[in-house]
Amino acid sequence: MKVLLVGASGTIGKAIIQEFAPRHEIIEAGKNHGQHQVDITNIDSVRALFSKVGKVDAIIAAAGNVHWGSFNEMTADEFRVGLNEKLMGQVNLTLVGQDFLNDGGSITLTSGSLSHDPYVGGAAFTTVNSAVDGFIRGVAVELSRDCRINSVSPNVLEESWAIYGGGVPGTTPVPAAKVALAYRKSVEGRQSGETYRVW
Repeated sequence: MKVLLVGASGTIGKAIIQEFAPRHEIIEAGKNHGQHQVDITNIDSVRALFSKVGKVDAIIAAAGNVHWGSFNEMTADEFRVGLNEKLMGQVNLTLVGQDFLNDGGSITLTSGSLSHDPYVGGAAFTTVNSAVDGFIRGVAVELSRDCRINSVSPNVLEESWAIYGGGVPGTTPVPAAKVALAYRKSVEGRQSGETYRVW
């Protein structure tokens, strides 16, 4: 399959490449790295990406920043980071990308465990991740040509635990390689409208 991976240079993106490369053609895209550059917050940039890449069998999004911090001290602009980048960025990829999927193709977005397991400082994450999971359920019943859409909701990665683990005490980190398997299930399986939680 021809797979467009947005966020290819990140920890999850690299694990996806390692998992997928033996079986699929990976087109790597990112904000500053990869074969193609794209600003997913800008729908014209997303359109330009797909005009270069053309038709694909799968789209994977593993990109988008969210602000971590106390809600009591957060500004609207800080909260809006996740809405613009992780939520609307992935919505933009889906809005444009649906027309570039081959029949029976798939879209896989990324949410995160804070959607259902909130922690102090993670209000923006809980909001955005929940919205991504809701978005894929709503879109799944409307996609045509037997196309599918799912999300992957991982816990904090083992590889990032030293940086982020202090914010989610008492949870068990997961290796990026295990998270990559959930993307494989989404792309190579037949389910749609599902959120694959990786704990």
